[in-house]
Amino acid sequence: MTTFRPPQKPTVFIVDDEPDIGHLLQEAMSQFDIRSEVFSTAASFLSALELRQPDTCIIDLGLPDMEGMALINEVRRSSSVPIIVLSARGHSTDRVLGLELGADDYVVKPFDPREVVARIRSILRRSSDKTEQAAEPAERAHFVGWAYQPSSHCLISPEGEETFLSTGEASLLEALLRAPKRVLTRDYLLEHGGRDESLDRSIDVRISRIRKKLNRKNEPAHIRTIYGSGYMLACDVHWS
Repeated sequence: MTTFRPPQKPTVFIVDDEPDIGHLLQEAMSQFDIRSEVFSTAASFLSALELRQPDTCIIDLGLPDMEGMALINEVRRSSSVPIIVLSARGHSTDRVLGLELGADDYVVKPFDPREVVARIRSILRRSSDKTEQAAEPAERAHFVGWAYQPSSHCLISPEGEETFLSTGEASLLEALLRAPKRVLTRDYLLEHGGRDESLDRSIDVRISRIRKKLNRKNEPAHIRTIYGSGYMLACDVHWS
């Protein structure tokens, strides 16, 4: 006899030192069967992250014990968990910096809790698609000494150093790797990413971030901008 096990609720880690904001987000998420845990410091959040992996993280930039941008960078050293930045800093340079460090989305305070939940659900849908793909035999793309594993968003350098990509970066890189030496238009890349609004607003920033990861001294750029058309991966790719 097979025992029925209900699907597990997704979990979101919220890092914000303002209790009212944490409670507001928890209440909004509970209406959509999303579990959440609130942490008031970066240290407590990082300790929890070592023990268990949430489905998404919401990180405030104004934390008492660590600058929010530094915290994002710390998380990205070892995890591809989706990150939504929550901040009172609404300047475009702050948003671009957050995306460059590996955030998946950026929400400015004051905010509508329903908008935050909508963005969480969008990220969860994309992550769910990746999980379904991961249930299949793991594939790796090999190109000019690099390796990339879509199931874990893990990019491996020729020296064996691992880097984890955000969900948006992973969608773009995989699209390029699936069609090497072909020009991919912005519309094609947006469709590959599920027409996600946050991807639409930041596709150029994410392409730039991927380029930086792949950049090596005295080597040509592997991702080329074809002005007026889109982007192209200018090398051969082998999948295994």
